[in-house]
Amino acid sequence: MSATLEKLEQLYEGKAKKVYKTADPERYIVSYKDDATAFNGLKKGTIVGKGAINNRMSNYLMQKLEEAGVPTHFVEELNDRETVVRKVTILPLEVIVRNVAAGSFSKRMGVEEGSALRCPILEFSYKNDELGDPFINDDYAVALGLATREDLQTVRDYTHKVNEFLKAFFLGLNIELVDFKIEFGKTGDGKIILADEISPDTCRLWDATTHEKLDKDRFRRDLGGVEDAYQEVMRRIFG
Repeated sequence: MSATLEKLEQLYEGKAKKVYKTADPERYIVSYKDDATAFNGLKKGTIVGKGAINNRMSNYLMQKLEEAGVPTHFVEELNDRETVVRKVTILPLEVIVRNVAAGSFSKRMGVEEGSALRCPILEFSYKNDELGDPFINDDYAVALGLATREDLQTVRDYTHKVNEFLKAFFLGLNIELVDFKIEFGKTGDGKIILADEISPDTCRLWDATTHEKLDKDRFRRDLGGVEDAYQEVMRRIFG
């Protein structure tokens, strides 16, 4: 490992990852944890091995998305749990895409979970744990200085590309992409790129035949078999 890729000062620790500086000011190292949380941190636990699964799966999908025309923060996978990424300033927006009614959407709109939607729904939440990540629209984001209209259009365009790619990719594994959350960041020169992760932590993934849940809902809802679900997704991707 070169000196530029050694972990230096820890910059941040979130619910699922730690972020470290390196000697290269434009590169960070992300380290994935086995910690699991739900309901804005009210429920906590551990999913053994998920850090390694999320790291490898996210890196693989980021590289595939790069090939599909979506720029990402991925640089290099160092080991099972650590990856070099491009330094970005994260836009304080959670970008959510819903292809099938589920979770909070079903409760909020009174729609039975599993109901088909006539088109994908793209929604924004303000990324703020203290406020519970409230739902916002474009005007909120612009008025609060969270993003410009141009930023939001770029995010929308990339997000629709991500959705189309991931839906087809997972369907090829007999998995239905029900919904997912992604985040974007800005590089030093102002370019918007996909950041954070794509994993069973951030996607609702159902077996397309049985509708068995293969994601963090198994942890959220005390369904059991959490580790097995994550490993099953990995098995289908990598064999």
